[in-house]
Amino acid sequence: MTARDTETHLVLIPSYNTGQALLPTVTQALRHWPIVWVVIDGSTDGSDAQLTTLSQTEPGLRIIRRARNAGKGAAVLTGLDAAQNFSHVLIMDADGQHPAFAIPDFMLASKQNRRAMILGAPQFDSSAPRIRVIWRKISNFLTRLETSREIADSLFGFRVYPLTELRSVMQAARHMRGFDFDTEAIVRLSWRGTPAINRPVPVRYFRKDQGGVSHFRYARDNFLLAAMHARLLATAITRLPRAKPLKPLSHRAVD
Repeated sequence: MTARDTETHLVLIPSYNTGQALLPTVTQALRHWPIVWVVIDGSTDGSDAQLTTLSQTEPGLRIIRRARNAGKGAAVLTGLDAAQNFSHVLIMDADGQHPAFAIPDFMLASKQNRRAMILGAPQFDSSAPRIRVIWRKISNFLTRLETSREIADSLFGFRVYPLTELRSVMQAARHMRGFDFDTEAIVRLSWRGTPAINRPVPVRYFRKDQGGVSHFRYARDNFLLAAMHARLLATAITRLPRAKPLKPLSHRAVD
């Protein structure tokens, strides 16, 4: 990866009350990419305090603070608004579940396919809660119906996006401000013709005693997820008469 690539691609990490997981996540990201921005989405747990110290020795680290928590998508959009000089953004979670060592590989895939979004396809181990894996399969099935594409995973947040295109679809939509961001982003970008490339990556769920943090609420958030898919499916149906078949890129394109 050249210096030019690091000038056009950045890592963006939205964070809300991620506790002790935030600092090692950011530190690991900086080991694999020199430009890392963190959006503190109204955190109240003081988890960002150590980042201030780290930023004094890491010139590529930028901390953006939101006064109030508004959701993952809102935090991402705040970061995108501030990063318009970049062409691509890799978004990853702040809780340590996403593999920082995969950042260079995803950035290289983006360099070779600049129009595409590079989507992480999670490889779960035994730590993954079974109920969440089941709900993912349902969401994945619905996302493929909505996009007519072979999307490996609709919810996994480790992805590289063309920044201008992502910002544009977010500004044009009323939704995509909470956890619905991950799914709706790839659906709406697919509708715009943005190619999708799936790349497998390992993922690990941490227990609470291991520093794991989750703000997901099964009943509430699965209901909201179902409502989002109902809305997207309704929109997809209205698009059918003018929809054109799209040819998704295989992951082999960047092997």
